[in-house]
Amino acid sequence: QAQLVESGGGLVEAGGSLRLSCAASGRTFSTYAMGWFRQAPGKEREFVAAIGSYGSKLYADSVKGRFTISRDNAKNTVYLQMNSLKPEDTAVYYCAAGLAFTVVAGRYDYWGQGTQVTVSS
Repeated sequence: QAQLVESGGGLVEAGGSLRLSCAASGRTFSTYAMGWFRQAPGKEREFVAAIGSYGSKLYADSVKGRFTISRDNAKNTVYLQMNSLKPEDTAVYYCAAGLAFTVVAGRYDYWGQGTQVTVSS
């Protein structure tokens, strides 16, 4: 059974950094696009970043220049390096996998349970 497990969330001050990890198991995800989404309280889930199977990357405008997505296919793991964090980055961050390289959440087939990121001002 395919499973995605996020880790690395926590509490950080504004301007700080965190690195999220998403470990995949149950199948090989090297041919899948991997994405990060987030959902803040009272808001809809929104796209953060995605990386294609060949390494192409997409970022939301709100995180460009601050966040970096990467993947290690040998470890079946995708990362999200988050720098210069802002209070508005506070959300539950979800990892997702899908065959389509897209910003659309509905196109992703597998989802993790999420990890909380809280940025204090």
